Amino acid sequence: MTFFKNVMNKMNETVLLKFFQKKVVNKIMLASIFFLLIFFSMITSLAPQKYELQVGQKAPADLRAPRDIENKIATDRLIEKAMEAVEPREKVDPMIQIDINKKIEKFFENAYEVRNMSETTNEEKLSLLKEKNDINLNDEELRLVLLAPEKQLKGIESYIYEIITRVMSTGIKKEEIEEEKTNIENYFKGLKDFSKEIRLLGRKIVNSSIQPNRFLDVERTQQKKEEVKQSIEKVIVKKGNIIVNEGEIITEEQFQLLKDAGMTKQNGKKDFSLHFGVMIIVLITQGLLIGYMYVFHKEMLSSVSKLYLIFIIFLSVYLASKTTYIISPYIAPIAGAAMLIGILIDTRLAIAVNLVMTILLTLSSGNDMDFFVTALVGGTVGAFGVTHTHQRSNIFLSGLMVSFSNMMIIIGLGLMNHYELSKIVSNASYGIVNGIFCAILTIGSLPLWESAFQILTPLRLLELSNPNQPVLKKLLVEAPGTYHHCIIVGNLSEAAADAIGANGLLARVSAYYHDIGKLKRPYLFKENQLTSDNPHDKLTASLSAMIITSHVKDGKEIAKQYKLPQEIIDVIEQHHGNTLVKYFYHKAMNEDSVEEIKEEDYRYKGRRPQSKEAAIVMLADSVEAAVRSMPGPNNEKIKHLIDKIVEDKLSDGQLDECDITLRDLEKIKTSFQTVLMGIFHERIEYPEINTKKVEVTE
Repeated sequence: MTFFKNVMNKMNETVLLKFFQKKVVNKIMLASIFFLLIFFSMITSLAPQKYELQVGQKAPADLRAPRDIENKIATDRLIEKAMEAVEPREKVDPMIQIDINKKIEKFFENAYEVRNMSETTNEEKLSLLKEKNDINLNDEELRLVLLAPEKQLKGIESYIYEIITRVMSTGIKKEEIEEEKTNIENYFKGLKDFSKEIRLLGRKIVNSSIQPNRFLDVERTQQKKEEVKQSIEKVIVKKGNIIVNEGEIITEEQFQLLKDAGMTKQNGKKDFSLHFGVMIIVLITQGLLIGYMYVFHKEMLSSVSKLYLIFIIFLSVYLASKTTYIISPYIAPIAGAAMLIGILIDTRLAIAVNLVMTILLTLSSGNDMDFFVTALVGGTVGAFGVTHTHQRSNIFLSGLMVSFSNMMIIIGLGLMNHYELSKIVSNASYGIVNGIFCAILTIGSLPLWESAFQILTPLRLLELSNPNQPVLKKLLVEAPGTYHHCIIVGNLSEAAADAIGANGLLARVSAYYHDIGKLKRPYLFKENQLTSDNPHDKLTASLSAMIITSHVKDGKEIAKQYKLPQEIIDVIEQHHGNTLVKYFYHKAMNEDSVEEIKEEDYRYKGRRPQSKEAAIVMLADSVEAAVRSMPGPNNEKIKHLIDKIVEDKLSDGQLDECDITLRDLEKIKTSFQTVLMGIFHERIEYPEINTKKVEVTE
């Protein structure tokens, strides 16, 4: 049972191991870890510290607003006060006045009609008028209407209309009715042209007819209150302002502010707005970086090791910048990440990384636009400064360029914003220190990144070109002819690579190492044979061919043993491609043998060149060996030989798998010829000097 359990555990381990070794799984894990680390880092920076607080308690420290917060209680207080000050809006109903006028007008029409009835007695007229009495007149008042002179009746009628119009056109509220009736009474008393009875009649008709026609306009009043409410500015406690001083008793209003700021533990609520906002920002910036690599560096997305390199550098510098931000934002080593990625990978990618990191640090550190501009420009200058860096002193020079740009940006922004001189000088000093700090960080950590991720930088190539490198030193001592051959091939390769825009330094250093496989059997190669004896004269053609072709496989093994970069190992493997070893193939064809001679047995087992640099080293190797064995080399002979070798490689298909063009080949041939003529130039024959003493005669 235990045996089966162990077997199952081993199987599970194998399945899990294979699962996590998949590139897609690695990329998803990398992206997820990147998101989570940046997300929680920003949340930690932006979320305020929580306290156990309550109303009436003394504040444990100076509690400051972590962001701009609305004081809702104070705002509501202002709104309430403003709304109370709003005067009620009223409206006049004109239809009430019209209805009153119509009723009085109808009454007088009836009265005139009844008065003009000639065959009707006064009692009958009174009875008829009472039936159509809509204004509540008593019998005496109705008799007065019937018996009063028509002129006075019509005169008082006109005054009645005038008074009603004057009183009701502006509107009468319910509580103003009695006051208006008193005014009407006084008005009628002043009409001396009418008898007392007529004046009383007019007053009675008006007072019994008028009604309130001015009412509260609820809709307009509410609308006005809403307008006033909207016009009230919110009471805002600015970020950094003290809400409660240390030791001060917390009031209800202050407690509400602290609660709204998320500084209390009582409610236990999370600021989901903050969390969602940070999540969106991190996703967008991460997507921006991935999208940039997809468009401009698609090959990088297939290299998990380079993605891990970017990931580690980004997070290391990001977290270091958040730590140094406590001292000053201007000392954050953001430019260090740009310089490292610019040297290790690519300048354009370094600028993109610098942009993303600057955005995230600016948002997580208080939206300081001065810091944003300074970091963005400084990082870009750092990325530009390390382009094609071949010496470590150039990195320090790039750091000084970052220092200068930081200083100028800080001074410029300080003068624009009218900062105090002491603040400008202090920030500029930190900006200068930042550039030097980034240079030291880059120089100090560069070997670590090169070694850990097998990145071949120009600086690493220059170190590998040093003759004191163990392999080169061994090659010089044990195979001096091969060493000399490699040096000349290196010069040819660098000149040719520079001519076509390839990596000249990589081509030269790869050429130095391309024949290190000959260290295994140095004296079986012609350039290392000091005597005229050739061991191959005693060997069969097939054995000789196997020894000669095996130097490629041996070279790969030695390169791995000495931990040479993969790019150089690739050139070692590809510098002969699957070329035919013609000499021993023809020798085998001329030997008496019963065995069938197969051409593939006499070909190198390496891959054809996959890069321009590998193709150049292949051509330079063949050209140097051929020209060295040429008797009396001159310009024409060398040119003809180079053309023939290049043509042979083309026709044999050795250059089919690299992106080299015919125009490139012409430039390569020209550069080869120039370098070789510098080596094999014609020399002046010096005459023999007669050392015998000559007698001098006067």
